[in-house]
Amino acid sequence: MSRIRFFLWMTTGLLLSSCLLFQPSAAKLTRRALAKHKTYDAVIVPGVPFIAPKWDMTMQMRVIWGVHLYKRGLTKKIIMSGSAVYSPYVEAEIMKLYAISLGVPAEDIIVERKAQHSTENIWYSYWLGKSMGYEHIALGTDPFQTRMTYRFGKRRLKELQYLPVIFDTLKTLPRLDPEVKYEAYKLDSFRPITETQSFWYRLRGTMGKHIDYEAK
Repeated sequence: MSRIRFFLWMTTGLLLSSCLLFQPSAAKLTRRALAKHKTYDAVIVPGVPFIAPKWDMTMQMRVIWGVHLYKRGLTKKIIMSGSAVYSPYVEAEIMKLYAISLGVPAEDIIVERKAQHSTENIWYSYWLGKSMGYEHIALGTDPFQTRMTYRFGKRRLKELQYLPVIFDTLKTLPRLDPEVKYEAYKLDSFRPITETQSFWYRLRGTMGKHIDYEAK
């Protein structure tokens, strides 16, 4: 590895570490969010690659948490976000299938199919919700992704609130594993992002550098 490449790796690692260390805890973010609004118009649930024939633990966690927030009355709608990025399945559509199987009415689930990176999940979903008249919007995902995207949200979407997964609550929820008919959401002409974008281009995408902030 060249010195320049090593320096870039180290710099990126330090930046990510600092972002993770100095962010509010999941419990504190939840208290802040619920102090502002008892019920949100929509909660954003970012996507995870789907590897057939079943969801992995991360997708399961995020979907179950989104369903939990809905059933508790903390959100009226769920915005599932994610394109087909690393696998040929449209992430948001697959997550919608699972949420429906867990009891959420289809009409209360909105699908955002454009996002390829976490920052894009948040940005595109937030403005999709706004275009549908939703005023109060929160992000509902695991604490790691919450912390990774927190600075982006505070800088770009100051009204966005956070209802991250609280593991003590999550472990009390039923861990169901329903079967869904995922075949309809497989793209035939698909190439994974690792073949269409370089590592550094993807890293810039993760940092929100490919978003057109003027086109909301």
